[in-house]
Formats: sequence, structure tokens, C-alpha cells
Amino acid sequence: MKRVAFVLSSAPHGSAAGREGLDALLATSALTDDIGVFLWATACFSCYPNSGLGVVLARDYIATFKLLSLYDIDQCWLCADSARERGLDPATPWVVDVECLAPDALRARLHEFDVILRF
Repeated sequence: MKRVAFVLSSAPHGSAAGREGLDALLATSALTDDIGVFLWATACFSCYPNSGLGVVLARDYIATFKLLSLYDIDQCWLCADSARERGLDPATPWVVDVECLAPDALRARLHEFDVILRF
């Protein structure tokens, strides 16, 4: 079975890309068991517990990330440098259980997957 990686790099504000990526991720979990989630750039805010989506009157889909464990998706990585660049502490208790890695380590993990989908 192919290993599928979802690279989320869009902020939860301003576009539907992050929400669409999460929807595709959950749908794909019905087809394969080997899924990895990579949070890069502004997608760090997608798993940040106080993202402020309600303040900007956007649909708060961040709680949906908590479903990942119910779908047996437990391979989640977050770019530690991206978090720091945005003033977020990589040691934050994120909405989902993520492993914070340096960019080089994230790229190495990403190369282990057969299919890469970016949102």
C-alpha cells in the first residue's frame, strides 16, 4: 500500500486550503493506513490551541484536527523553525500530538512517502 503524505502549509485564515486539506486527509484515511501529516509555514497556526478563528469570523475547523487519532492518523510533524518564526513555542501543547522537527529532518521524513499532496 502506498504511503501518503499531506503537507499543510496554508494558514487557517484567509483561504479554504487548510480546511480542504484536512477534509482530504480524513477521506484518504478510508483508503490507506499509512498517512503522514506535515505542518509547515503558516499551517502551524492550524494546530495552535488559540488560533483566534472566531475573532476573524471564520469557521473554526481546528477542533477537527482532534479527529486524527480517531482515524488512526498518528504520524504528525510540525516544523519547529516555522513555529518559532511566527512567535510560537514548539513546546506548546498543540491541538494534536505533533513531533516538532527541524526542516532537514522534516524533509527526510517526507522522502519516506510515495505520494505527497500539498494544501
